[in-house]
Amino acid sequence: MSDVFAKNTATSAEDALKLIPRAEFRVFGHGVIELVKEKMWNGKTVLFQARRMPKETYFLSAKTNEANVKVRDGLLDIKTKVGETPEGYEIFQPRGKFQFPVKKEDLATILSHLKAEMALDKDVYTIEEFIAMARKHPDLVPVAVEKMRYGFTIDGIICEYAQVWFNGAMLESACAESENYDGMRQVIEGLGIAAMPNTNYLKAAKGVMGME
Repeated sequence: MSDVFAKNTATSAEDALKLIPRAEFRVFGHGVIELVKEKMWNGKTVLFQARRMPKETYFLSAKTNEANVKVRDGLLDIKTKVGETPEGYEIFQPRGKFQFPVKKEDLATILSHLKAEMALDKDVYTIEEFIAMARKHPDLVPVAVEKMRYGFTIDGIICEYAQVWFNGAMLESACAESENYDGMRQVIEGLGIAAMPNTNYLKAAKGVMGME
């Protein structure tokens, strides 16, 4: 299994397009972790890794639900939703990782994915400057996100359960992701979360922030 917790490395938009995107089914709520822990041993389960992730900042846009834009360890990571499987699992395509400070041209690319217009009168911007600019923008909301993630696989399908804090408000989450959609379906049903709404990080964060 690939290391889904691998250290961030900068990638260009061109290199990101070469990556094969996985489909994901994710749920949020309360009592999710206990439900998953009760059922996660129904298949061939392998524990992978537990990790408290470095603090992240997600950038929510009132203009789109298609762009997942976040910063971790000074790297801004962009993924955009490109479709759904027949089962309703979401597919996000990587669009590149940008190391701050970023050039004006790169920040313009980032803003285009967020569908936000902003005057850029400097050649280079730090992450602190971008967060401050986003806070003042009428369509953007930066959200502090912290995660405690517990990774495992069931029959080769990447899974996790997690505690997630959005600006200090905690929700529990669980997910399965893979290129094997039929395998995902079986695992999701086995975990007992198939009837819950498929909710990505953007939707969950917007719900907490009152943007939905």
